Amino acid sequence: MNKPLQLLIVDDEPLAHQVLMHHLAAHADVVVAGHCYSAAEAMAVLATQPVDLIVLDIQLPVLTGLQMLKLLAEPPQVVLVTAYGEFALEGFALDVTDYLLKPVSSERLAVALDKVRRWAGLLLPVAAPAAATAAAESAHIVLKVDRELRRFDLETICCFEGYGNYVKVWQGERMTLVSATLKAISEQTAGSGFVQVHKSFLVNPRQVQSLDSQSLRLSNQQQIRIGEAFKEQARRIFTPR
Repeated sequence: MNKPLQLLIVDDEPLAHQVLMHHLAAHADVVVAGHCYSAAEAMAVLATQPVDLIVLDIQLPVLTGLQMLKLLAEPPQVVLVTAYGEFALEGFALDVTDYLLKPVSSERLAVALDKVRRWAGLLLPVAAPAAATAAAESAHIVLKVDRELRRFDLETICCFEGYGNYVKVWQGERMTLVSATLKAISEQTAGSGFVQVHKSFLVNPRQVQSLDSQSLRLSNQQQIRIGEAFKEQARRIFTPR
């Protein structure tokens, strides 16, 4: 039997501790090792007591949760819990395991805990090689829609269309407007196969049904003109590798 996960809750709101404790009651392999209401309290605990996971609020008195993370030489796994979505990119840049928006649901916390277990080697994939599991985990992008963060599976996306300081995400005939630039999305999806075919379009080659020297047609029947500067890379979409 695996040893239980030692978890530290860090949040300045007592109600947030109560909500998390209620949800955590369903997870027999998780032990709450302590409750802290500020970054200073948490750092004092971590100096004397090793833990496997910190469930960490961002808006804390004096030191924020993100500032605290930057001070830790070897932080354990961290799940950020906050009412604000705008810190997600900074949080993931600090290598946090997950980012939850308040109010936290039991279902969403369960997903985060499964990620923690998997990264700790406590949750093994069933009938799937580790490499395939890692690829599946990375085959998504998290983007801001209105005031929330939303996960998009890359395989379902036909294309990203630049729209000023926003981007239209096309999944079949459904379009979602996200707060991002096409350049930022291009950097986030590097290595996933997406191809830029126009200054305003980044397409999923697996969704391309036909193309000629001037345009291409996607599986949702969207017709996209190929920009002069992108013709060579567009031509390679159908080139056997």
